[in-house]
Amino acid sequence: MYSFEATEEQQMLVEAVRRYAQNDLRPAMHDADEENSLPHKLIEKGWELGFLQASVPEAYGGFGERSAVTGVLAAEELAYGDLAGGLAVLAPGLFATPIALAGSEAQKQTWLPQIVEGSWAPYTAALIEPALDFDPQDLKTTAVEAGDEYLLNGVKTYVPYAEQAEALIVYAQLNGATQGFILRKGQLGVEIGERQKTLGVHALPLFSLKLKEVHVAKEDRLGGAEGHEFAPLLASMQVALAALAVGMSRAALDYAIDYAKDREVFGVKVAQKQAIAFMLAEMATEIEAIRLLVWEAAWMLDSGKAEAYKTAYLALTGAIDMAMMVGDRAVQTLGGHGYIREHPVELWMRNGRGFAMLNGLAIV
Repeated sequence: MYSFEATEEQQMLVEAVRRYAQNDLRPAMHDADEENSLPHKLIEKGWELGFLQASVPEAYGGFGERSAVTGVLAAEELAYGDLAGGLAVLAPGLFATPIALAGSEAQKQTWLPQIVEGSWAPYTAALIEPALDFDPQDLKTTAVEAGDEYLLNGVKTYVPYAEQAEALIVYAQLNGATQGFILRKGQLGVEIGERQKTLGVHALPLFSLKLKEVHVAKEDRLGGAEGHEFAPLLASMQVALAALAVGMSRAALDYAIDYAKDREVFGVKVAQKQAIAFMLAEMATEIEAIRLLVWEAAWMLDSGKAEAYKTAYLALTGAIDMAMMVGDRAVQTLGGHGYIREHPVELWMRNGRGFAMLNGLAIV
C-alpha cells in the first residue's frame, strides 16, 4: 500500500515549489492573464527549482530518478499558484520526459543533457488535434514508412511554444499505434499558425501546427526504429493534468472560503449562510476525492501496477468535472464580485473549462 507521507526529498521539493507558486506565480497571475504573457524571468525562476532535472538520471545530466508521485505533488503546487505559469515551467518536460521514459539511448544522450543542464528553453510536444472525436489512441495525423524515413501529415492544435520551439515531439498514427517523432526547429513541411486565442490560460502561448509531407529519419522515431509503447506516456499526461486541476481547484476553494468568512451580507457572514456552507463543503469533498485518486494513479505508475492506466484515466475524467464545479461555485460564492476581474475566481473558472481538451499539455 502506498504511503500518505512524502519522503524527505519530496517534502523539500514540494515546499520549494509551494513558495515559488505563492510568492511568484500568484502575484503575477492577473497581469499575465491580462497581458497574454509570462515574464521570462518568472519561468526561469521556476525552472531553477530543478523539478525536471530531479527526474532525469545523472548519466544524462540530471540528479535523480523519475517519480510520478513527486511529479503530481509538484504540479499540484504549481497550479495552486497559476495554471498558465505552471504549464510554462513544465513545458520542456513535454519533450524531455518522453525521451527519458521511452527514448533510445542515442536520443537520451543527444537531447537530455542539453535540456536539463541549460536554462529554460522552449521544447514542447504536439498531441492534440482539432477534431470533435479526438482520441490520443486513434490520431488523424499519420506517419507512413518510406524507405529509411517516415512521412508525417496532419494538423495539431494547442501546441505550447511551437513558434519558438527548439525541438518538439509530434505524435502520429503509425500502423494503428500512436508513436512520437522528434522534429527540429525549422524542419521542412511544418507550418506554424498564428497564436491561438483561447478562453483560458491566456498567458501560455498556444499554436496550431500543420504537417505536410514532413520527412523524419528513422532514428528520430521516439525509441528508435522499434518505437515505443504509448500507454505509459498517455497515463503520465493524464495524471499531470489531473494534478494541475486539483491544485487550481484548491486555490479557488481557499479564496472562496476566505471571502465567505470576511464578507458580510445583511449583518451575517456569507460563510454562515447554509447554502454557501454546503457548497464549500461539497467543493472540498470533491477536491480531496480526486486528489487521492491522482496520488493513487501516480503511485501505480511508479509501481508498475496493471491498473495504472485505467486509474490515470479515471483521475483525469473526475478532475475535469471537479475543476468546473469548483470554479463555478467559487464564482457563485463571491456573488457579483465573482464576475469581475478584480477577483481571480472568474479566471479559475475559465481555466477550468480547458481541462477537458488540454490533455497533452503536461507530463510527469
